[in-house]
This record gives sequence, structure tokens and C-alpha cells, in this order.
Amino acid sequence: MEREHTFTDRRLGFGGCGLALSGAALLLAASTALADGVPVTITNDGTDDIVVTVYDTTVSPKDAILSQRINGFSTVPLSMSPDSTGRANLSWTAVTVDPRDRRCGHADQQGIADSSQINVHADSACAST
Repeated sequence: MEREHTFTDRRLGFGGCGLALSGAALLLAASTALADGVPVTITNDGTDDIVVTVYDTTVSPKDAILSQRINGFSTVPLSMSPDSTGRANLSWTAVTVDPRDRRCGHADQQGIADSSQINVHADSACAST
């Protein structure tokens, strides 16, 4: 026996489609918001595992946007805040994970273009505290 469709059945079917479309629109808006940043890749250019902290210096006060261990020759993608010219500004610090061979590194970089690779390393003596 064939079932008769009512207005409610059709409305729920359309509502499901509308929900899917609104979800797709939300995903598109989120990806557009992420695209407004300056994409950069942080690369540990050495063999030692290091703990890296990256600060976004475009914003005031500067904001730590990454603080994590990065294995040797590994990369971490980031999205940075653009300055008035559309470029990113950052500073980073790094320290080796091995406490028996403690080494440090740091740098400030301005005017970073889209899709730039930022090499980080810890190959200098650490300042005594």
C-alpha cells in the first residue's frame, strides 16, 4: 500500500536539505576566516628535538601562538595575523629537549610573506640564569 505524503513530510525533507546547506555555508565561512591569516610553516632545521615557542608580534601585546615540541626536520603549519601590508611578524625561541646537551635559539622576523618557511633551531649556548 502506497503511503500518502503530507505537507509535514515534505517540510521535514526540505528542512534536512536546508540543514545540510547551512552546515556547508558555515564550513565555507570558517575556511574563509582562516584564509585571512598569513600561512607560514615552522621548520626545525636540525636533528635535535626542540621545544619552540612562536609569538605573533603583529598584535599587541604579542601573542604566543605555538609552544610545542618539534622533532628534528619536522614542520608545523601556522596562520599568522597580517599587518597593514598583509605580511606577518613573529619572534621565536627554541631550546633542545635533551637536558644533558642544553642549547637555545631565538630570532625576530618581520615582513613574512604568504607560505613562507621559517627555520628554527637551537644551536647556541643558552644564557645563564
